[in-house]
Amino acid sequence: MKKLVSRYLLLCGLILLFFCIPVNLICPSAIAVLREYQEAPGVTRYQSQHSLRDATGYAWQIILFKQFPPDRSPQFILRLVGFPGIVDIAHPQPLEITTSSSKLLTATDLFATESPAPNVAQYNVTDVITQLPQNSFLNLSIPLLENKNITLKIPPSIIIEWQWLATKIE
Repeated sequence: MKKLVSRYLLLCGLILLFFCIPVNLICPSAIAVLREYQEAPGVTRYQSQHSLRDATGYAWQIILFKQFPPDRSPQFILRLVGFPGIVDIAHPQPLEITTSSSKLLTATDLFATESPAPNVAQYNVTDVITQLPQNSFLNLSIPLLENKNITLKIPPSIIIEWQWLATKIE
């Protein structure tokens, strides 16, 4: 009886494996989910949000959003939120962005005078967003207190989503 049950379970497992693997191989990759927010009357924000870990294993929230301020051209803002109590971001230092081809780009610190929390930074990447490489990675060098930096590696999938946000949302 045990032998029969184990063969039945093995057969069921093989059937599931047989049907699941081809479906996973032919399914298209996921499409980016961009969120739309109404910040204030007449001010709309679209954003891409991801969580990544730094080299020490701490999680970071990386949020790129396109903001439409009234009577001004759209802006691209990159908000970085580190692990509370672990990182203290140095203000007003710029964010350094290094492409896979070693091109160095910088973004202005928007919390130069006051940050809502020591682990939060926000940068204007409006001039940088069009210079990001396609199908390649980026390194964000985040300035911390005591002249330290922490680097986040941004994978190509997130960069593609950012570029889609930059070109498709008007």
